[in-house]
Amino acid sequence: MFSVRITLARGAWLDHDPAWLSEDDADAALTALRGELQWEQREIVLFGRRILQPRLIAWAGEVGYRYSGQTLEPRAFTPAARRLLDRVRADARVPFNHVLVNRYRTGEDSMGLHADDEPELGPDPVVATLSLGATRRLTLVPRRPRDGERRSVELPAGSLLVMGGACQRRFRHGIPREPRVTDERVSLTFRLIATPAASSPSTPPARERRR
Repeated sequence: MFSVRITLARGAWLDHDPAWLSEDDADAALTALRGELQWEQREIVLFGRRILQPRLIAWAGEVGYRYSGQTLEPRAFTPAARRLLDRVRADARVPFNHVLVNRYRTGEDSMGLHADDEPELGPDPVVATLSLGATRRLTLVPRRPRDGERRSVELPAGSLLVMGGACQRRFRHGIPREPRVTDERVSLTFRLIATPAASSPSTPPARERRR
């Protein structure tokens, strides 16, 4: 059971457990993932200029995942990522098969506003995010005034946030810059990909929109 259910608007909701992992378990998971995962900093196109994404990424999944013009090929789960996947599946009651991991090295790293609304995720997907390391703020912005109000949720180490219902249709979300934060945050975003993405080795750099 999640400790907090946040009703947004028009069928959109969040389940939030700020202490889903204990402090010791969160620290151990962060240490393991730092060493196990293959970290990358990808090039994107922003306002016509090629720049590096303002964070590092890694991933694991049984099928490929395509977003913002990029394709993440299938990649085996590492031991720590697999253990976390199994726990999140059980608590969220969703058979997730992919995790995208973002590594925010300091508060200067960020993620732009976006929605997890790719066709291969199906209608109204449930998306779960586990936070490790430094506390950062998730911002949710309604797509239209009738979709509700702007919200912010603090995500401390060990917290699990599940976005469900019409959340991806009604809201965009992101992680804004917080220069005062000097420590690292790693987030794991779990998805159920219903339709595998086609491989595209010549994919151009993506526009910065998410992750």
